[in-house]
Amino acid sequence: VVFCIPKRVEQQGLTNAIRAKQLALVLVIVTDPEKPRLAELNGRNMIYAASLPKIAILLGAAVAIDQGRLELKGELQVDLHKMIRQSCNSCATRVLEQVGREELLEILQSPEYKFYDQTKTGGLWVGKDYGPSTAYQRDPISGLSHGATAFQAARFYYKLQTGSLVSPEQSEMMLSTLSDSAIRHKFVRGLAPYPGLEIYRKSGTWKTYHADSALVRTEGLAYIMIALANNKNGSYWLEKLATSMHELAVLQNANTP
Repeated sequence: VVFCIPKRVEQQGLTNAIRAKQLALVLVIVTDPEKPRLAELNGRNMIYAASLPKIAILLGAAVAIDQGRLELKGELQVDLHKMIRQSCNSCATRVLEQVGREELLEILQSPEYKFYDQTKTGGLWVGKDYGPSTAYQRDPISGLSHGATAFQAARFYYKLQTGSLVSPEQSEMMLSTLSDSAIRHKFVRGLAPYPGLEIYRKSGTWKTYHADSALVRTEGLAYIMIALANNKNGSYWLEKLATSMHELAVLQNANTP
């Protein structure tokens, strides 16, 4: 089921940003996971996403743990939490080294996961350590070192919400890791007025690039929202859009047959 969000974008004065492809948005209501309701604007456009693709490294770790190649204990567990909650770059690079750089790209492009399609619209991509090193493999479509489409980021959270991403044990690990963000800006700040929300989230910031992604749960409602922006005011945009998209999700959820 598809619904529209252009009015909300217009209310925020961001219509031109959408037209210029400086902003990509996806909102998916997943209260009934068998009947998700999707709205997207520029959702299939590859955009530099800074630290948001650390969710792909988290996935790679979960897959490696399920395969028995990694063991979730000690430094790995600490690095996973800091990588996501505090967006620690050195932690992300250490986890990436353990997962394997090429192994992660194979996971993202594999028929099982399909998080990156180099023949069409791309998706989640990690082709560079998080640090001053050069990229070891840029994405084939846009040449990005850390890229994402809003749609594939949303699909990541949808599969996590529905238990179809990894094993039940690693699904719980990933959700726990994505909870309790230590960075209180963008979506988290925009959702602050609403009590009782469970927020599973990863953001990203680099120069004019601002990204945020979240699975939000509250009583009788679950939704996913993703925003990727390239503008110096992007952090403010995402904060205000979080408020607007939450209100839209509540409205659409109430109107679901």
